[in-house]
Amino acid sequence: MSLFPIKYLLNAEHVLNSNYLKTHITIKEPQTPKEFEAYYLLRYEILRKPWNQPPGSEKDAYEDSSIHIMACDQNDSIIGICRLQLNSPTETQLRFMGVKEDTQGLGIGKLLLDYSEKKAKHLGANKQVLQARENALEFYKKCGYTLIEKSFLLWDEIQHYLMEKKI
Repeated sequence: MSLFPIKYLLNAEHVLNSNYLKTHITIKEPQTPKEFEAYYLLRYEILRKPWNQPPGSEKDAYEDSSIHIMACDQNDSIIGICRLQLNSPTETQLRFMGVKEDTQGLGIGKLLLDYSEKKAKHLGANKQVLQARENALEFYKKCGYTLIEKSFLLWDEIQHYLMEKKI
């Protein structure tokens, strides 16, 4: 069971042209094989399939030693994912962050990020790093991350940037 089960009431009125919408969002760690299957499927759909990468490319050698985090809507459908990796006793790395396109802009990414930072602190870390895609730089800056350097080009087309935050 997750150490930090968190439920949020998200008011997205500002996103939907003054239509008032309240959605219950739960941030948790997948526990069952069914949850992990859905978690990895969304990770593939968001972060690999649009670039014609094969199924399985959404996983790496650190899956078993990492902490997996997901955002679920009121129907328990997974709408966002990320993974927390312990790089050292004092540093964690956020990886594989993604939110379903039709729910972007509602604050779900921020909820996932907050959860990962709280979890990292609980593990003893005082710094979290990540490799941000170019289109996510402003989001991470607004969340307190500092741009360190331009890092790598994924599949010869997706520029990434190393960012960090003291937590």
